[in-house]
Amino acid sequence: MRRPTASQARAPATVLALLLIVVLVLPPLLSAYWIDVLTAVAIYSVVALGLNLLMGRVGLVSLGQIAVLALGGWVAAKLAFATSIPFPLVLLIAGLITLVLGTLVGLPALRLSGLYLALITLMLAGAITVVLSTTNFPNGGPGFLGHTESSFGNPSVRRPDIAGSDPGYFRFTVIVAAAMFALALWHVRSRPGRAWAAIRQSEPAALAAGVNITLYKLWAWALASFMTGVAGGLLAGSVGKLYTYQFPTRDSIILLAVVLMGGIYSLWGAVVAGGLMKLLPALLDDWGLPADLLTILFGVGVLQVLLTAPGGLAAQVPKDLARLGGALSAVVRREAARAERAPTGPAPREPAQ
Repeated sequence: MRRPTASQARAPATVLALLLIVVLVLPPLLSAYWIDVLTAVAIYSVVALGLNLLMGRVGLVSLGQIAVLALGGWVAAKLAFATSIPFPLVLLIAGLITLVLGTLVGLPALRLSGLYLALITLMLAGAITVVLSTTNFPNGGPGFLGHTESSFGNPSVRRPDIAGSDPGYFRFTVIVAAAMFALALWHVRSRPGRAWAAIRQSEPAALAAGVNITLYKLWAWALASFMTGVAGGLLAGSVGKLYTYQFPTRDSIILLAVVLMGGIYSLWGAVVAGGLMKLLPALLDDWGLPADLLTILFGVGVLQVLLTAPGGLAAQVPKDLARLGGALSAVVRREAARAERAPTGPAPREPAQ
C-alpha cells in the first residue's frame, strides 16, 4: 500500500481550514447581496459537481442537469408547502426522487455516447421544461400542487429552523455542499471510481476486465442526479419562490462551458465552475460591465481549455503559479549569489610611484 505524499496528507487539513474560513469568517464581512451570491455559488458548485463526475470520470456528456435542478426544486417546493417534515429530510427526498428519474434518463446512455447522448439529454431537458411550464411551480396556493396565478402575498419556501437568516442559510448550504463533495470523493477513491476510470479509457477493455458497464454507468447517472436534486432543494430554500424562467435550457450549455473551464478531472473544478456561473456575472454587474461580455469570456475560455489546458483552471492555475514561483525564486537566488561575489569593503589604493 502506497503511503500518501506530504501534500496529500496536508490536503484534509487545508480543506477543513478553508471550510471554517468560509463558514465562520466570511458571513460577518459581507453584505446580504454577496451572501446571496455566494449561496448561489455553493449551490451551482454541487450542480457542476454532478456534470464533472459524468464527464471527467465516466466520459458521459449531459446537457440536462439544469432540468434535473428544476425537478429537484419542484419536488422540494411541493414537499415544503404540503408537509411539515424537516428541511434536511426534504432535501433527501428531493435527491432520491431525482435519483430515480436520473436513472431512467440514463438508460439511453447505455447505447449512446458523445454528440448523440448530448442531444438526447438536451431534448429531455427541453421536455422537462415544457412540463414544468404547464404544471408550474408550487407557490403556497391550495392543494398539493399549491399554485396560484398570482404570486403576490404567497409564502416563500420554508428554510430550516436553524438557518432562517441569509448568513445562516449560507452556512447551511456550504455544509450540505461539502457533504456532497465528500460523497463524490468517496466514490472516486473507491471501487466505483476505478470502474468509471476503466470505462472512460476503453469500454471493451473494461468489459474484458469484468467491469459491469451497465451498472456503473447507471450508478454515475444516479449519483449526479441525486446531488443535483439536493442542489435544487437548496435553491428553492434560497430564492424562496421558483419560476420556470429561472431554468432556461441555455443554462445547460453555459454549465457545460464553465465545467470545462473549471476542469473536469478535478473536484476543485466544480468549485471554480460554480464561481464562473454565479460569482463572475455578479462581479461584472458590480463593475458596470455589460453582461454580453460573459459570452465572449466563456467562448475564449472554452477554446483555451480545448487547445492548451485540457485540465481546466483547477489544473492549469497551480502549474502556472508554480512556474512563476520557480522563476521568481531563481531570480532571487541569482541576485543573492551576485551580491555575495561583490566586494564588501573599499577597493585598495595603488602605491604611489
